Amino acid sequence: MMQALKGVRYFTSSTVKQAVSELSVPVPWGEIRGKVWGPDHGRPVLCVHGWSDNCGTFNTLIPLLPKECRYVAVDLAGHGRSSHRPAGVFYQFPSYVMDVLRVVDALQWKKFSIVGHSMGGNVAGLFSALYPEMVDAVVLLDSYGFLPTSQNEMCEVMRQGFDEMLQYDKKTEEEKKRVYTYEKAVERLRAANPSLSEQSAHILLERGLVQVEGGTCLLSCLLWVLLLEREEFSLISQCFSLAGVEFCRDFRVNLKSISRISLEQSLEMQSRINASVLIVLADNGFDKIFIEPEQRKFISALLQAYKDKNHTVVTVPGDHHIHLNDPKVVAPVVSGFLRAHVLSPSHNLRDEQTSKL
Repeated sequence: MMQALKGVRYFTSSTVKQAVSELSVPVPWGEIRGKVWGPDHGRPVLCVHGWSDNCGTFNTLIPLLPKECRYVAVDLAGHGRSSHRPAGVFYQFPSYVMDVLRVVDALQWKKFSIVGHSMGGNVAGLFSALYPEMVDAVVLLDSYGFLPTSQNEMCEVMRQGFDEMLQYDKKTEEEKKRVYTYEKAVERLRAANPSLSEQSAHILLERGLVQVEGGTCLLSCLLWVLLLEREEFSLISQCFSLAGVEFCRDFRVNLKSISRISLEQSLEMQSRINASVLIVLADNGFDKIFIEPEQRKFISALLQAYKDKNHTVVTVPGDHHIHLNDPKVVAPVVSGFLRAHVLSPSHNLRDEQTSKL
């Protein structure tokens, strides 16, 4: 059983709707944290959040997905409750892929599915290309699996990343940390992520804030969850009225990434994915908010390549965080895909035949 795995710790908690466990996987610089839903021996599904979010991004979606699966949603390094990378180290996609590899190795998963939102979808795409034998299904939520950079921009972007890291390293600890009231923290998060509803912001902040030393907070994790379910946002704020808070993510995740790949490299990686792929795009999502005009031709090429391999591309009404804001829009599409490509009797039979080879 998973609870007996060496080095992996589970902390049991619960909500009104569904039991959830807290996960801790040791890594050389600390730990990777996460949350677990579903039966011990359910079909394994790894869920990877987007940039600057945390595994709470799946809180509302997972309870609506097939109960036969074992869902592990992780806080990537530097996000949520996971440890920050060592001083002077960049955050980049290959490192996140290594985070995933460490987690699934600790869980002793030999084959599993991946659900990734936004940046987490790009991590899922790269992992599935590098370890195609380990992944049987990929769900990309408002993500394309890869985000190409024009070759004539790479030098400039990489230099910017190096310069930003150098300037960050020169800051004092006081300059790197900013203390907020809870209300101001909500405002800042929503200003940086306009697609978040108020409830979604509170959900992400459950794992996204840490109380400053010496502050007084009257809110336990369990009470936070109960208040979220009842949408008692004013009470959450009142519980933090005597406490200053700061964001617990590592602000180095905001620095320009120095890890870049071209369209040609992206298409080559994409071609190595053996898993069935579902791309769920929001009609007012990533493409409208983040994609620059030069990148649109790259995205068109990636989507066409998915379609040429008979993968599924679906567009739903909503914004970049539709899976969290209104999961009922996304859940039927994802559930149908998992039932067809992971939970179907024919899929299970193929797995048994492969294991005998």
